[in-house]
Amino acid sequence: MQINDLFNILHNSLESQNNGKKISLKDMALSLGISMRTYQDWKLGRAKPQAASTVIRMLGRLEDDEIIRAVRKINRLED
Repeated sequence: MQINDLFNILHNSLESQNNGKKISLKDMALSLGISMRTYQDWKLGRAKPQAASTVIRMLGRLEDDEIIRAVRKINRLED
């Protein structure tokens, strides 16, 4: 699996969670605090952020409940 596949899966999951409403690349990039071009490059596989790939692989090794706990802790750090 390529990193762009992971970004596409996550982007689609966020749209599904949003009742199927499309999320533009611009809006997603803005919410992540990155440029639209950077996000577009990630989604298209033109750039491969190593940190993101590592984080996804680490999350993939966790059980579902642990993923939820870890993500909630991360979200609290951003507040």
